Amino acid sequence: MPADLMTNGMPDAVRPLKIGVIAGEVSGDLLGADLVAALKRAHHGPIELVGVGGDGLIGEGLVSLFDFSELSIMGITQVLSKLPGLIRRINQTAAALIAAKPDVLVVIDSPDFTHRVAKKVRAALPDLPIVDYVCPSVWAWKEYRAAAMLAYVDHVLAVLPFEPAAMQRLGGPPTTFVGHRLTADPDILKVRAARTLRRTPVKGEPHTIMLLPGSRGSEIRALLPVFGEAAKEFQTRNGPTRFVLPTVSRREALVREIAATLPVKVDITSDAAGKWQAFTEADAAMAASGTVILELGLATVPVVSAYKSDWLIKLMASRIKIWTGALPNLIADYPVVPEYVNEVVRPGSLCRWAERLSTDTVQRSAMLEGFATAWERLSVAVPPGEAAAGIVLRYALSGRGNDRTRD
Repeated sequence: MPADLMTNGMPDAVRPLKIGVIAGEVSGDLLGADLVAALKRAHHGPIELVGVGGDGLIGEGLVSLFDFSELSIMGITQVLSKLPGLIRRINQTAAALIAAKPDVLVVIDSPDFTHRVAKKVRAALPDLPIVDYVCPSVWAWKEYRAAAMLAYVDHVLAVLPFEPAAMQRLGGPPTTFVGHRLTADPDILKVRAARTLRRTPVKGEPHTIMLLPGSRGSEIRALLPVFGEAAKEFQTRNGPTRFVLPTVSRREALVREIAATLPVKVDITSDAAGKWQAFTEADAAMAASGTVILELGLATVPVVSAYKSDWLIKLMASRIKIWTGALPNLIADYPVVPEYVNEVVRPGSLCRWAERLSTDTVQRSAMLEGFATAWERLSVAVPPGEAAAGIVLRYALSGRGNDRTRD
């Protein structure tokens, strides 16, 4: 067997691998679990995990260093308030990875945490390859971060198609678009298929409107009362309407507490089956800006987006470089989803958009066309997890410098 396919006398295809992995949020944990599952299919030797993650990565064999829900923070003011604990967890995670000496380190999203760990690990283990899964939004703000990443990231796995060009323009590490996991999500695929069989309601027929005020407490407190007022206005103007609100189990108590004060009845569900049933049945949605807007777009659910930021983000708004916060808009490269931010998040605007999007109108048709464009641009020949696993595996087996090309 050629020497370049052997390590310490053992064929690379079967030698044990130790993978360092850090995910700071649920979305990153899902990406990590998908990646590790693909690694196990591609590599015939045993794989050991070390790092931080949630249920997905734990299900793949990770013993997380701590409960990663501690890292679920939003907005600069929350980061500042939790900074001492965050620094302690950064140091703990870096020390554990340095001691473990993995074959490769994969940091997934949550750059406030994962990149600080990566810098410390690179300083102590300069030969350890580091792969960043999910490109930081350097194209949106703080563009200087792209070039700075060269010091501690060897390769970026991008989930949005325009990111490799942006990273190259900004002088960042080699970047490969591997596709977005949502295009291969079986639940989204089922919803897409089911929705092709649905008839769009006509004006005067009962509607189902989905309310998605976010998964963080601050988002829910800021947006759910406004959504409630918009729902009341929609019902007054359009007659009998069912309002359904999928949430996550850890926020269900808060959602029910606020929902009890709303002027309309809201059906609340906190399990996955209930969420996807709501996606299937909804005529339109009002949603907090974030990944869920892309979920809705790929599932072909028309949506109006809303967001209320904390006071410090408002002060820094002039530093934000992008023209939109809605991912379907960025991917299609034109306005697909209407957005309302901060003081202009008003019930009347949300209500009227819900009206236009829940019946057969030119606005609904145009949005569905935009969603189709986004789907096409996100689609890849190889499933995202497998494409990501191929790159990670090359670094794990060959070390740094084995693949410095930009895709």
